[in-house]
Parts: sequence; C-alpha cells; structure tokens
Amino acid sequence: VACSRLPLLPASERSRVLEDFNATAAHYPRDALLHQLVEVQAARTPDAAALVSAHGRMTYAALNERANRLAHHLRGLGVGPESLVGLCVERGPDMVVGLLAVLKAGGAYVPLDPALPQERLDFMLADTGAAVVLAQESLADRFGRCTAVLLDRDAAWQAAPATNPPCVATPDNLAYVMYTSGSTGRPKAVAARHEGAVNYVSFVVRQYGVGAADRVLQIPTFAFDASVRDIVGTLSSGASLHLLTPDEAKDPAAIARRLAADGITALLSITPSLLDAVTAATVPGAARLRLALVSGEVLKEAHVNAARAAFGDGLSLVNQYGPTECTMTSTFFPVEPGQPVCVGKPIANMQVYVLDDAMAPVPPGIVGSIHIGGVGLARGYLNQEDLTAQAFVAHPFQPGARLYRTGDLGRWREDGKLEYLGRADFQVKLRGMRVELGEIEACLTACAGVRAAVVLAREDQPGDQRLVAYVVAADGAAPDAAGLRAELSASLADYMIPSAFVMLDALPLTPNGKVDRKALPAPDLSALVRAYEAPKGAVETAVAAIWQELLGVDRIGRNDNFFELGGHSLLATRMVSRLRQTLGREVALRDLFEHPLLHAFAQCAAQAPGAGLLPVAPVPRMDGMPLSLAQQRLWFLQQLDAAAGAAYHLPAALRLEGALDRWALESALSALVDRHEALRTTFAQEAGEPVQRIHPAGAEFDLPCDDLSAYPAPERAEHAERLQREEATAPFDLTRRPLIRARLLRLGALEHILLLTQHHIVSDGWSIGVMVRELSALYAAFSQGERSPLAPLAVQYADYAVWQRTWLQGAALESQLGFWRGHLAGAPALLELPLDRPR
Repeated sequence: VACSRLPLLPASERSRVLEDFNATAAHYPRDALLHQLVEVQAARTPDAAALVSAHGRMTYAALNERANRLAHHLRGLGVGPESLVGLCVERGPDMVVGLLAVLKAGGAYVPLDPALPQERLDFMLADTGAAVVLAQESLADRFGRCTAVLLDRDAAWQAAPATNPPCVATPDNLAYVMYTSGSTGRPKAVAARHEGAVNYVSFVVRQYGVGAADRVLQIPTFAFDASVRDIVGTLSSGASLHLLTPDEAKDPAAIARRLAADGITALLSITPSLLDAVTAATVPGAARLRLALVSGEVLKEAHVNAARAAFGDGLSLVNQYGPTECTMTSTFFPVEPGQPVCVGKPIANMQVYVLDDAMAPVPPGIVGSIHIGGVGLARGYLNQEDLTAQAFVAHPFQPGARLYRTGDLGRWREDGKLEYLGRADFQVKLRGMRVELGEIEACLTACAGVRAAVVLAREDQPGDQRLVAYVVAADGAAPDAAGLRAELSASLADYMIPSAFVMLDALPLTPNGKVDRKALPAPDLSALVRAYEAPKGAVETAVAAIWQELLGVDRIGRNDNFFELGGHSLLATRMVSRLRQTLGREVALRDLFEHPLLHAFAQCAAQAPGAGLLPVAPVPRMDGMPLSLAQQRLWFLQQLDAAAGAAYHLPAALRLEGALDRWALESALSALVDRHEALRTTFAQEAGEPVQRIHPAGAEFDLPCDDLSAYPAPERAEHAERLQREEATAPFDLTRRPLIRARLLRLGALEHILLLTQHHIVSDGWSIGVMVRELSALYAAFSQGERSPLAPLAVQYADYAVWQRTWLQGAALESQLGFWRGHLAGAPALLELPLDRPR
C-alpha cells in the first residue's frame, strides 16, 4: 500500500526525502563489542584516570582488571551470550565495574535502580529470568531468590584472573535490557544489541572529538540508556569519567559546583530541564564547558540562551533526538546562534522517515509520523512479541528491514533538518478542539520573563477539564497570569490559553532529569482570588454566586477575574446561560471576554436587554420527539461514518476504594438511568428525519464484573488498561438502548474500577460531573437501606429540545417580519399587517 502511494510525490522529491536526507553511511567497528572499545583504550592508556569519584581515582588498567576478575567469576556461574544479569548498585565505581563485567562475560545487563519499589524490582527479575544479580552488600537482601554477587565484599571473584576473558558474544547479541520509565500497566523492556550501541558510541567520539583531554561528568541514572553514552563513550576515548554521589545527582546546585571544581569539559548526556536548573545555579564564568549533548525533551531557545550566558560562547550545544528503542540517539543538531532549534539530521548509519497514515513519505513542511530505521534499532521488547510487532514494522522502502514507529510527530525542513513537533499522545481534545500542548509551551516560553514552562490538560474535578500552565520565571522577572494571558492571546486561540497559571521555583524532575509531569501540583484556585472586596448590588451578587458555583471557588469578590480563576470558553457559555435564567438578561458572550472582572461584567449585565425568552417547560411525550440541534449534529455524523463512532464516546473511569456493595451500586446506576430520560433514549428515523424515543423507566441496569484480583500487580494493571480501552471503543447502536453502559473491574477486595461509557448524543463532558455526584449520593443512600435523596427533575432534555425548536421557529418568523417591516415602511396602503404582533 505504501509503495503504491509513493508516486503521489514527484520522483525528485521522493528521492530527496527517502535517500538524500538519509545519506548517512559511515564506517564504524561493526565487528566490535561495547566492552572491547574500552579494552582497547585500557591497553593504550593504562595509567590514565578512567574514573574520578568520592572513592578516589581509578586508572584504566585498574578498572579493566577489576571488571575482568568479575567477568571470569560470572562465566563460572554460567553467564554467557543472551544471559540477563541484574545490576543493582548506588552511583559510584561499582556501577561501571559491574556493567563492564557483565558485557565481558558475554551477557547483557539489566539495570535495577535501588530507588524503585520492591514490587517493581521483583517484576523485572521475574520478567527477565535473571538468575544472577550484581549488588552491593547493603542491597543484597532485596534479591533472595537470585544468586547475589557482592561488588563490595565478595572475595571469591576478586581472586579470579585479571586478563581479558575470551570474547564469546557477537554484535547481534544483547548488550542491555532497559525498562522504560513511567510505563503504565506492564512495563516495556527494550532489548538493545551491541552493534547499535557501538555505532552510536563511535559516532559520538568521532563527531565531537571526545578525547584524553576531556573530563566528562556522568549525570543520568544507569537505568537510563543515555548512561551508556556517558560510560562507554568516555572510556573508549581516553577521557576521564567523573561520577556523582547519589545526593549530588539530585541537586542541580551540587552539579554546578562539580562542573567548576572538577574542571568538567563535556556533558554527554543531560536533559533540557536539568540543564536549565544547573545553569540557574551556575556562577557565570565559574565553569567553561566546551560540549553539552542535550536530549530527552524539547530544547528551547530560552535553554540555549541561558546556557551560553552561564558557560560562555565557546560552548558547543548539540540537540539530540531518539527513543530508547533506537539505541540512545537517532538525530543530532549542533545549535548555532540565530538558528531556530530543531532535532537535525540522522546520525551515522541511521535513517529517519516522516510518513502519513498509509506509510507513504510526505514532502517537506508537511506534518507526519516519525519512523526510524538503521543499525541502531533494538531487537524489540523483551517477552512482548505482540507489542514488538506493533512498534517495529516492516520497512516499506527496504525489503527485509524494519522501522520503529515512534508515535512522535515531525516534519522535514527544506534543508533536510527534522523538526520535532511533540508526541501524538500529547495532543489532547479539549471541549471538541484538538490542542497540541507543545505549541502552547513554545509560545509560553517565548513570553517575557519566562524561563521554562509545561502545560497539562487536567481534570481534577470530573467533567471539568482545563489547561494548566506551570511557569518558572527568569532571573529577576515576576510574570503574572494576567500578563501571560494577554501575551498568549496575541498568538493563540482563546481555547488554547491556559485557564490557570501556577508559578514554581523549578519544575520537578524524574531521576532521568526529565520533567516529572505527575509531580506537578493541582492549581490552587483560591490562591488566585484577588484582595477581597465584597460584590455591590443585586447584579454583582448574583454574578458572583454563579461564578462561585461554576468555578468551584468559595468566595469571589468584585475585582476578581473570571479567566484567572480557571474560567474558559465553555464555562463562559454556561455562565451566560445561567445569567439568562437567573436575571432574565441577554448578555453577549464577548462582553465577558472584554470585561472579565466581576464588577465590569456585572455592569454589562445590568445594561443588557431582557432575554424575552419563555422558560423551558414540560411537554407531552410522544413516540417520536424532535432532536435538539446538538443531537441532530451527532446523529448526522454517526450516519456519515459509523466506523468513527468511538470518537463520540464519553468514557470515564472511577476508582472505588473500600468495601463495595455491588447491589447498591447496580441500584444506583438503575436509579440514575430512571432519573434522566436522556439515558434511556434511542434514535430512529421517520420519513427521513431523526426522532428520539424515550423508553419507560424501571429496566434493570446490567453491570458486568471482571475479576482481575488473581493476577500479579503488573499483569492486573495491563488487563485493566486493555479492558478500559475495549469498553471505551465498543460501538453503540443509536437505535437500541442503552446508550450508556457500565463495567466493573475488581482489582482486589477493597479496590475496584467502575467504567462508564456514554454516547455523546445523550450526554456531554459537563454532565459527567453531575452524574458522578448523583451516583455517589444514590449509592450512599442505597447502601444504608435508604431511599433516593434526589428531588425529581422538573424538566428533561427532551423538553429542552422542543423548547429550542419552538424558539428557533419564532426567531425565524421574527426575522422574516423584520424584513417586511423594512420594505413596507411608508407604504401602509399596500398591505395592513399587525407587525408588532407576529402570528
């Protein structure tokens, strides 16, 4: 299919994006293994400093001999090609010795970060089948079921031969297996080969001139694949590797001090967020780096400018891009002053393709999905063949080869450089609009006084999804929400402007130095309330009451700003509707955007004309009732593309903790459906027009239950995630009830997940919050043997649909009469009509 699409591009353009942009063939030691690169250097400079740490200085000869002794011992324990060996150590020389020893023995190492929970470590050991673990004595008791070799106390291996063991592995054998951080459900273990790692390490040393005069500070945890670049890249070049203590690695100020005190010349691995934090703590001129390789996150111009100011114009800053599945890095871009930052071009012997959904290449300037090929591709995911097949796909342009589907979005520039545009899964749909969080972040970091920023789509209250910006101010600056919002409004649509801004001293980081998005706090909306001044008059008081309810803020004064308190366009629409009902005033939506302060908006409301609308009232029920305009739109879209029906589903997952009364929950769900006619409505077609049919109350609500409690925790989470996806995407038939369904997942005796899925034609995002509140109230009552505490509803959605149609017909008639009023003015003899009383 992909090949048949290729002619859509002119032949010259096709050749350019497929071949010219990927002309990366270069020599590398394709028969060498990672540890052999270090052995060669140890023979060349045995007395040079290899490691510098709090434990002292270790020469290349001493490092190689110590790793050799441990490797011989591991051979005696049966370690060889494709053997997986756990490595659990704190930062220090043992980390490097253990890593090299496993490779020398022919095996592949599995980093086991001591900071991980025991349950996660147990899963990793069981998943890899590792029978041997290298650990320090203080950590050995965590691996009772394995043979633990103590790196700091075991005399048995220290008496083994110090010579290089004979090589038994090949470049195609595994070098390491690393579990991706931040995984949900079952973690993914990337299995990387020697050949890909050797190619990249050789590229780093050759491309950036790393050599004996360099001092490299090793920053990332050894459970992060960038550590391979640090360790083997440094030790294969003759440079010295400086190791941080565990405490130093967590403190950007301590890292800044080490840069100056140790005379560090190169950072081969650092994330933009950590670079920014280290830069902020660096005294300009105290340290003069010549090289910093940055990867793991988007590098922004603010990072570049701050780093050059701190370390001088002699700093060579290189932006890199590449997932763990492609062995550390796939592209590179030396940042030049005045040039927009991108991720550049493929490294040696790697290829990058920007493809459409049919796996066909797109021309420069067109956004597509980034796919990567070449010698750096990992073997796949350990013990996850299905996932491997989904991510590592057949190469459409090289028979027999593979591509890795990154899930990232990008586009080629005309000069053959790649622009990274963010994760496909960082694209969120907010109130029906597709929003790229990366685009907002880029605009926000370009604002005056902003050093760094992250934007999240949060739903801290069910049904209330909002954009929240987390901002770190530049030195000496104090940006405020109002100024940032005004500056963003010049380049972003209103629905893309964050509704809340949270000012932070620094962005929280993961152990790998990336922004820890899960650690970003929920916004405290009460802290955004300005100095309180009580509303004045009936209109201000009424407006304040509506704002308090919609925004979830306890007290609102006359000087407070609707948007600073978390308001957005959807809430603004609801607010105007509520004003119409409460005050009978027809306030224009634009009035709120132009006058967001309560007292100013209330003045607009006081001067607005009366709404002149009849209230929504109950109407007789018929077999086929009209649809509202919103329902008609969704019905029409469903007829156009039934296969895309899941796009109009509203899924919700509610975690239930404590003893569960399933009967009470089923009864509460049944009562909820009985209470809201829309939830027991179906949609048919009569005489070519859609109608809604309301079914009688009293039907029993079906609540199937999947018991996952017998699975181990990682598998339990994986099954729960799979069932949640299945439930959210299972199609609805609009002609058959119900258009709401529920499913209960039992994770344990005291832990359940309730999955609720509705079709958008019977509900909306705001209604989910109402449903959750009512379901909670009903469950609490039924579990105590009490009756429903909810008062009957005066009107239902079908009443509103009839009201809306009636109002539209009247508005259309009024519009026609207005036309005739203008044309008949001054000619009463032609026709006498009571134009002031439309009939």
